[in-house]
Amino acid sequence: MALSTFTGIAGGVSLRGGSRSVHRHIQCTTLCTTEFSMAGRVKVGAAQMTSTNDLNANFQTCSRLVQEAAAGGVKFLSLPENFSFFSSKDGESLSIADTLDGPIMQRYCSLARESRIWLSLGGFQEKGPDEKHLCNTHVLLDDLGNIRSSYRKIHLFDVDVPGGPVLKESNSTTPGSQLVVADSPVGRLGLTVCYDLRFPELYQQLRFQHNAEVLLIPSAFTKVTGQAHWEILLRARAIETQCYVIAATQAGKHNEKRESYGDAMIIDPWGTIVARCPDRLSTGIAVAEIDPAFLDSMRMRMPISEHRRPDIYGKSSLSVTAETISSL
Repeated sequence: MALSTFTGIAGGVSLRGGSRSVHRHIQCTTLCTTEFSMAGRVKVGAAQMTSTNDLNANFQTCSRLVQEAAAGGVKFLSLPENFSFFSSKDGESLSIADTLDGPIMQRYCSLARESRIWLSLGGFQEKGPDEKHLCNTHVLLDDLGNIRSSYRKIHLFDVDVPGGPVLKESNSTTPGSQLVVADSPVGRLGLTVCYDLRFPELYQQLRFQHNAEVLLIPSAFTKVTGQAHWEILLRARAIETQCYVIAATQAGKHNEKRESYGDAMIIDPWGTIVARCPDRLSTGIAVAEIDPAFLDSMRMRMPISEHRRPDIYGKSSLSVTAETISSL
């Protein structure tokens, strides 16, 4: 299989901070370390592929992408949602779901270690709390093959897609309950998965409460929703948080029932697409350099974190608005 790579230039990253819960049900896990310092630009990549229900074939595709990225100097590569397996019928994902220390994930840990590259793997079919449910889990691996962090998708895709399939992810998936940020050589990462993209409050928390600098949004958007909203939502999340966005994605027909939109890209904090795969449906990698100075400069020149007024439009104001509307 021929792989295509596109390289662009992006800006950068460099804040640190603590953690706070979004509300009483959602907590934040923060992996803070002092071992990472951003001295200059770092190459990152967003992969695009067409996974199927063949674990070995998917691993071979991922392996080629990882090796190509590493050979090109990429230090951090994001693979899309369902990178290791894309089911073709109900119950199939449950049958192959595995633990994070099981044989499927261990192959990817070895791949990261052998290629000396950080990998964002999201989401993975992790064994859930019972035999009828799994977790859609975004796993972060370092370049030694260690699992640095994991995030379980909070927002599940229960949607009747206009002109497309009816999908109910909650039938077989348990939602997560924690936000996750993790420090890395490319900055502080905010981990999310696919449908999370439609909930800006999540990204506001990752940026303004937990100091995220790079938002990871590995996805498998449907053809219909992707055509309508994929680029617009990604650029909006980048602009409103002043973060980089790395958006790996599934592309093309997986089986007779499912087709993904594709269009992997990397976006800078100004909302500019700095890299995208030249062919929306072909397997390949979008590559960009992240410059630490760019993000710092932009956040300093337009300090929206200092201008926010959650005291006015936070939770308390929502109740006032509701009362006002009901009185009209």
